[in-house]
Amino acid sequence: MENKEIINGLDFKKMILVAYRKFSKEHESINKLNVFPVPDGDTGTNMLLTLGSVAKAIESSRENNIGVLSKIAADSAIMGARGNSGVIFSQIFRGLARGLSGKAQAGSAEIGKAFKYAVLYAYRAVATPVEGTILTVAKGIAKGTYRATKDKLNIKQILIAAIEYGNQELGKTPDLLPVLKQAGVVDAGGKGLLVFLEGCLQGLLNSEESIKVNNLETVIVEDNYKKELETYEIIRPYCTEFIIKNTKIKVKEVRESLVDKGDSMVVVATDELIKVHIHTDHPGRILEMAMSWGSLHDIKIDNMADQYHNNEHIQLRAPKSLAIISVASGDGISKIMEELGAEIIIAGGQTMNPAVEDFMAAIHSNIAEKYIILPNNKNIILAANQVKKLASERVEVLATDDIAQGIAAIMVFDSSETLEKNLQIMSTRIQKVSSAAITTAVRDSYLGDSLVKKGSHIGVVKNKVITFAGDIATVLLNTLNLIVKEDSEIITLYSGAELTITELESSVDLVKNTYPQLEVEVYSGGQPLYHYFIAVE
Repeated sequence: MENKEIINGLDFKKMILVAYRKFSKEHESINKLNVFPVPDGDTGTNMLLTLGSVAKAIESSRENNIGVLSKIAADSAIMGARGNSGVIFSQIFRGLARGLSGKAQAGSAEIGKAFKYAVLYAYRAVATPVEGTILTVAKGIAKGTYRATKDKLNIKQILIAAIEYGNQELGKTPDLLPVLKQAGVVDAGGKGLLVFLEGCLQGLLNSEESIKVNNLETVIVEDNYKKELETYEIIRPYCTEFIIKNTKIKVKEVRESLVDKGDSMVVVATDELIKVHIHTDHPGRILEMAMSWGSLHDIKIDNMADQYHNNEHIQLRAPKSLAIISVASGDGISKIMEELGAEIIIAGGQTMNPAVEDFMAAIHSNIAEKYIILPNNKNIILAANQVKKLASERVEVLATDDIAQGIAAIMVFDSSETLEKNLQIMSTRIQKVSSAAITTAVRDSYLGDSLVKKGSHIGVVKNKVITFAGDIATVLLNTLNLIVKEDSEIITLYSGAELTITELESSVDLVKNTYPQLEVEVYSGGQPLYHYFIAVE
C-alpha cells in the first residue's frame, strides 16, 4: 500500500469512512478556531454533518466504480450540506466527481485533475471569494497535487504533498484575514479540509484492513422540518423516485414521455445515470415504461396520502400559487412568522444550519406551486441557493441576513401578488430595516485593538462585532446607539431563551428611558444563543 499507483472504488470508500471517523473526533477543535466573521463556533459541526451524509451514502453503496462512487458522494454532500463551510465542502466533492467521472479506478493523473476541478467548483460556489479561508487552503492542496502529479509520484505521495501544501497555505491565512491574526488562529474551514484529507490518507494506508464505520449516527441531527402540514386533496398521491442506469434514452425523451403522467416532475442526469422524481396516481405504469429505458435502481414509492390522512388537523385545500419557506430559531420566532403568513417554518440559525434536504422536503410537500425562501442567516444563504439550483423554476431566494429582516419581509408578503412583485416589495422593505443581534463570544477575539474575552456579551451588525461589554444591557444600548437614526420610529426586540425575566425587564426599561420618542415593542422569540434580535425602523 506504500507505493499504490491506482485506487479503485473500494479504496475510495475506505478513505471516506476513515476520514469521517477522524473528523468526528476533531470537529470540536475545528469549532474552536471559528472566529470569522463572528465567533460562533460551528464550522466543524457543519462540515461534519456534510461529511456524515457522504459517509452514510458511500457505506450503503455496493458500487466499486470510483467514478460512480464519487458522484454518489457529491450528490449526498450537496443534499446534506450545512452552512457556508458545508456548501463549499460539497462543491469540492462535486469537483472531485467531475474529475473522476467515467473512471472505474484512478491513477495519479486522474487524481490531479480531480483536485483542479474541486478548487474550481469551490470558488464558483462563492459569490465573493475571500482569501484566507477554506478556498485558499483548497488552492494550496491543488498546487500540491499538481506538483506531485507532474513528478509522477504515487497516490500516497500525492496526498502527502496535498496536505503539506495545504498546511503551508493554512499557516498563511492569518496574514490574509486580519480577524484570524487578531484571534491567533488559522482558518477553521481550511483546517477542516486538511483533517478530511489526513483521514483519507489514513484510510488509504490501512486499506488492507476491514474498515467499517458501524455507527454513523455519532451526531444526532434533529428533524428541522417542524411545520404541521395543512393539506389538500391529493390527486396523484404516489411520490415515485428511481435511478436509470445503462440508459437507452435521452433525458429530453424521458421528460417528454412523463410530462402527462404526473406532476412535480424532476428529471436530472449525469454521464452515468438519470434520476427521476414524479408524483403520480399509478407508479406501476411509470416503472413499466422506465424498464425499457435501462436498468432501474434505488426505487422508492411513498404514499403521501398516508402521511396527510393521519394528521388530526387536516384542512382540505388546493395548493397555493405562492408560499414562504422561512428559517427560524426559537418557538416564539416561529410562531410570529407563522402568524404573519409564512407557510413553512424550518428550524435553524447560527450553529444549527438546516440542510439542503430540509428545504427540498418542504418544497416536495407541495403546499404551493412556487416558493420564496427566507434563509434569515448569512450562513444559510449558500444552502438556500443550492436549493434554487435543484428546484429552479419553483424557488426564489431572498437573501435575508437575519431574523429581523426575515420578519420584515414576511410582513409585506402578499400571496395574491406574483412572485416577482413580492420579491420587489420584500426587498424594498428589508432595506428600510436596521437589524442587529446580541450574543455571547464563544472564545477570545479582538475588536480593533481591544480584547473581547470569551463569555463577553457582543453586539453584532451585518455579521460584524461592533461592541462588547460584561452585561447585556450595556451592549444593547451601545448597539442601539449605532443603528438608531434620526428618522427611526420603532425599536423591536425579540428576546432569547436564556434571558431571565429580571434581565429582560431592566433592559427594556433602560431602552424606553433612553429613547422616549420611539415606540418599543418586545416579543418573546425563544431563540437559543442570541439574547436579542433587534429591528429598528
